[in-house]
Amino acid sequence: MSQTTDSPPGPGRWDAIVIGAGAAGMMCAAQIGQRGRRVLLIDHAHKLGEKIRISGGGRCNFTNLHCSPEHFLSQNQHFCRSALARYTPQDFIALVERHGIAYEHKTLGQLFCRDSARQIVAMLKSECQRGDVQWWMPCEVRKVSREGADFMVDSDQGAALAPSLVIATGGLAAPKIGASPFGYRIAEQFGLTIVAPTPAPVPLAFAPETMARFGDLSGISIDAEVSCNGQHFRESLLLTHRGLSGPAILQISSYWRGGDTIEIDLLPGLDVEATLLAASGSRVQLDNLLAQFLPKRLCQHWCAANDGVKPLSEFSHGELRRIAHGLHHWQLRPSGTLGYNKAEVTLGGVDTDCLSSKTMAAKAVPGLYFVGEVVDVTGHLGGFNFQWAWASGHAAGQVA
Repeated sequence: MSQTTDSPPGPGRWDAIVIGAGAAGMMCAAQIGQRGRRVLLIDHAHKLGEKIRISGGGRCNFTNLHCSPEHFLSQNQHFCRSALARYTPQDFIALVERHGIAYEHKTLGQLFCRDSARQIVAMLKSECQRGDVQWWMPCEVRKVSREGADFMVDSDQGAALAPSLVIATGGLAAPKIGASPFGYRIAEQFGLTIVAPTPAPVPLAFAPETMARFGDLSGISIDAEVSCNGQHFRESLLLTHRGLSGPAILQISSYWRGGDTIEIDLLPGLDVEATLLAASGSRVQLDNLLAQFLPKRLCQHWCAANDGVKPLSEFSHGELRRIAHGLHHWQLRPSGTLGYNKAEVTLGGVDTDCLSSKTMAAKAVPGLYFVGEVVDVTGHLGGFNFQWAWASGHAAGQVA
């Protein structure tokens, strides 16, 4: 989106200012404006809604039918309940349908645009126009300060004053399209606590010794169950030239911490021990038998790494049981994540203890609100983070 300045640069009073024109920011600004309040929406980007546009492979996984607080991480697991209950997936679906956007369901409750994520961006812009939202974009915010009962936003398009200020600037994920710690700095400026941010969901990197054994299997995808720290997900797992990715890995990465081991069940739902013992007298090579269930190259590498390159008849029953256990409980210790450039969102953010769960307002700073990814609420992969953006933006938009 090119520069849009519907109000002339210079000092001006508004009922509310929203900084950040992403999913949560546009939702919030639209709600404020449709209540009849004069609202200014500021963003530093040149293009509107880039994170929405690239999401879901360009089709935007905009919500999930199974949305519930159990699909979110936060130091306060219950914080998200109020906003999610008051603006549900069905509410957002109704908005999508009102704008005539065709969508489709996936097996795990995900909803995607049938055509393009750009339709969601256009819809949110249209909703802002309904509320007569004014835009300063691209616009660099130089300073935010308190002027009596108002907030003063000093920018390269001038100064703006308002009694309500909403911070919707997201987290650190996807720095190439403008992610920054701006929201955290504003929170700290006004005395709010930050839960240390980390990238998640995000691919995990192989340790050097694992890379040496499995690094050339890039592109292999399997159905697997991945576990770590009491959580487990069964979805697709993808081997890459740097480590592990795919939905199962992205999901578990939110629970993984540096130094932790992850456990992979390569054959969930199959009784591997019974399968191996039934063929124990055979001259068939172990990797050839496993290739009935897994990609051949993966079988070869896994067997080579676990002393399994020989016919089944040369294994004792005890050895076959250990092999079966290893296939169900393959343990790896990643060396780290692939960082914010590859992360979907940011885990951590503004401490929810500092905010009202009903309005998203800072408890100790009247008129200051935080919505979306900047808050310490992070959803599982599958449309949950967008639903949090809509719900938290809507919550603040009813009162700011």
